[in-house]
Amino acid sequence: MKRQKPLSELYHLYIAGNLSKKDFEGRVFQYLLDNFDHYRLFEGNRDRWNEFLSWLYPRFARAIDLYRDLGASFDAYITGLVRGASREYRNREADHRITEYICWQARAEEMKVCESECEYSGNRNDISIPEGINPRQVLLLLLKCYYSANDENVKLIACAVGMESERVIDMINKIRMMRSEKDTVIMDYRERLYCQHYRCLAYEKRMTAAQPGTGRHEKMKGRFERAKRRFFTMRNRLRGMRLDASNQMIAEVLGIPKGTVDSGLFKIKNQLGSRMAG
Repeated sequence: MKRQKPLSELYHLYIAGNLSKKDFEGRVFQYLLDNFDHYRLFEGNRDRWNEFLSWLYPRFARAIDLYRDLGASFDAYITGLVRGASREYRNREADHRITEYICWQARAEEMKVCESECEYSGNRNDISIPEGINPRQVLLLLLKCYYSANDENVKLIACAVGMESERVIDMINKIRMMRSEKDTVIMDYRERLYCQHYRCLAYEKRMTAAQPGTGRHEKMKGRFERAKRRFFTMRNRLRGMRLDASNQMIAEVLGIPKGTVDSGLFKIKNQLGSRMAG
């Protein structure tokens, strides 16, 4: 005949001093391993059950110390511990799956952006300046948009405006040095915004994965709403951060008055705007 409360019997042996704590923990752990079908957890997946018990084992010592024989048997106590811990373990598994999903989704989005970027073919060796726009205006616009300029395009534009590419690259590098501290702040803030975006995705996924009306669902919903509000606040702040070079910086690099830079950029803006509108 099968014993009705085998863990309680082990516990009494332990209390009586017939089992050391280490031996007692080992026997309880072995009992759980051997009685997988009794608890009916993890949809009959024994491998997950074994992994769960390995995760749970460090808690046995604390669980044994906290147990008090106040009506509930040690068997019932361990059953409650196992079932409660299994819910936490499944939530952890779900969180890991969600985190992995978010990471892959974010990576897929980055790859999609990279794939959609137009690459310079390398077949052109010159750039023609539209009629009505003088080379100085093109140079001002290039320095203004220094953050998106690469050496290949700089060489083509330098050739178009009749300047040595090394001189133009040197001007851009001077602006980058003047802007280095501010650009570092913007890059760090942009990384924080990306992290906040991924955090929103993770909370939203965890919220939808939880059963509506449960405490976990409401908890994740609250976190998602707070994360979303913070994301929009951070995004608006980033939009207000200046990414281009100031007209004063351009004037200092070129050695000309700031008013000349203001006037030149204003003219090319109007000229390009009217061409696009036409």
